Amino acid sequence: MTDRVDVTFPNPTDRGSGEAMAAPFPEPEPISTDPSRNSKVRLGDRVFRLLSEGSGVLIVAIIVAIGLFLMWRAVPALARNEANFFLYGGNWVTTDTSAMRFGILDLLQVTVFVSVFALILAMPVALGIAIYLTNYAPSRVKGPLAYMIDLLAAVPSIIYGVWGLYVLAPVIKPFAIWLNEHLGWLFLFQTGNASVAGGGTIFTAGIVLAVMILPIITAVTREVFVQTPRGQIEAALALGATRWEVVRTTVLPFGMSGYISGAMLGLGRALGETIALLIILRGTQSAFGWSLFDGGFTFASLIASAASEFNDQYKAGAYISAGLVLFVLTFVVNSLARAAVSGKDRSAS
Repeated sequence: MTDRVDVTFPNPTDRGSGEAMAAPFPEPEPISTDPSRNSKVRLGDRVFRLLSEGSGVLIVAIIVAIGLFLMWRAVPALARNEANFFLYGGNWVTTDTSAMRFGILDLLQVTVFVSVFALILAMPVALGIAIYLTNYAPSRVKGPLAYMIDLLAAVPSIIYGVWGLYVLAPVIKPFAIWLNEHLGWLFLFQTGNASVAGGGTIFTAGIVLAVMILPIITAVTREVFVQTPRGQIEAALALGATRWEVVRTTVLPFGMSGYISGAMLGLGRALGETIALLIILRGTQSAFGWSLFDGGFTFASLIASAASEFNDQYKAGAYISAGLVLFVLTFVVNSLARAAVSGKDRSAS
């Protein structure tokens, strides 16, 4: 007969002895995520880090090199310019390289005006298309429609230019004449330095440019709207919200920064458009008057039209100086867009 052994388990709540009880299992030591604390860093991580940093530095170096090259080629021509480069808006006189007269005033006004006009036309349409594709369109329509809109970006600029001048301009001619006759008291619709009936105006060019930047804005906005958290959408529907209320209260606030980013990408595309505007817009002797029925040159179209003069360093330098201003303008627009998106993201968080 074996003796009974009484085993007494310690009471976890008994702290009379003053000694802390040992845990049955020791807590694991947290793993450090700091690479500097690890004794061994994998070779792949080092290579990936070097490649990433090198790519970023390379992009910055290329941008700086482009700016320095433009400045280097523009300075000799600017030194021979007898007009105020920023305030002179007349015709470019580069035939006599010893007494050159050129300025960017009209170029800047035409470039900004036609680009902003195109952006105003394209943004509401792109927003409506993105909302429809992500929230309303059935599956059998969503794919083909998105594909057709994306195909607009594949059409060459010269095709857009020829279509705008010889197909679109005659179609919108009655509407342009009506605007000029009935709203001519407003500076936007006054008779400009180009023929309203001829179609070579900012009004025609802006519509064509809006079609060209539409797929960029639509694609970016659509991709951001698709990322809206499904839980937020289902919560709004569970509270009895209609489809439009879901879009207004969840989709739009979530994707507004992406919509602005897409719009700024479209604006950058519009600022640098060349061939289509060169075909449509008509350069004139008269000064620009901020009318939709004005003509003129943008930075890019003027440079393209003077390609035959690039065999002389001073003549080429005059047009390169215009390209330098366009380069800075595009950089400023992208910086402002990035700042606006960052500010909206901070306010949303």
